[in-house]
Amino acid sequence: MVAGATGSTVPRRQLGRHLRDLRNQARLTVRAAAKKLEWSEAKMWRIETGQTPMRSLDVQAMCTVYGASEELTEALMGLAKETKARGWWHAYGDVIPEGFDVYVGLEEAAASLSWYESEVVPGLLQTEGYARAIIRAHIRDIGEEELDGRVRLRVERQTILTRVTDPLPLRVALSETVLRRPIGGPEVMVEQLAHLVYVSELANISLRVVPFAAGEHAGVISGPFEILRFPVNGDGIDTEPPTVYADGYTGGLYLDKPREVEQYDAAFQEIWEASLDEQASRRLLAEVARSYEQG
Repeated sequence: MVAGATGSTVPRRQLGRHLRDLRNQARLTVRAAAKKLEWSEAKMWRIETGQTPMRSLDVQAMCTVYGASEELTEALMGLAKETKARGWWHAYGDVIPEGFDVYVGLEEAAASLSWYESEVVPGLLQTEGYARAIIRAHIRDIGEEELDGRVRLRVERQTILTRVTDPLPLRVALSETVLRRPIGGPEVMVEQLAHLVYVSELANISLRVVPFAAGEHAGVISGPFEILRFPVNGDGIDTEPPTVYADGYTGGLYLDKPREVEQYDAAFQEIWEASLDEQASRRLLAEVARSYEQG
């Protein structure tokens, strides 16, 4: 089923992003690509900006013109089919191969990110040791070479927070549970908590901890989630609709209906207000780190 007017725009947007990148890698202009495919330039623009649904056969034709690999062609053809009437659930290893990361493109295109996490440190803030422990726990039979590769990719993604030009603005609220769950052992946790203190002092990052004492708050019901917002055009209109992402054990949920995003915005604001302020959060991070050092 292709994305229609009532479906999620996320598959279309991500598909357009990948197809645009492939065209650029093939050193083809929009006009040249349109000529090869016998399409109009307007159609090419609609595809690359996620404005229109696509048939998998059209995706295959574009991938052939651009010289894409068989594996990537298969993934993009699957992406063309992945949509449902309400939100979009991307099941890992389903139509789209497991190694094809749909989320990363959204993260790279985002203009800002708000993230509530109740269980583990967000991937963008994980140290190498912490990431290694998390990935090994998630994929029990993973080999060392694959583990090294996955850890490296996770750490490399974090450069969007520290790049010289337009580092990504990030607001993150962490449940106190995240601090006190000993992932990887005491040494790993001391390093991880020290890293959180460091990044919380960067100008583009605001980090707060939701203490146990906060009691009930929206995050208790919602679970972990992220809200991604995208750049605006010259008229002040969003270039892409804000998107809520929630990661699951076997897949990821994407929501971009205005009403859904509004509900998560309200939930994040409630969580944020229930949190300690930035300075008090840093003090708690340092206190918990000392408790790991002391055993």
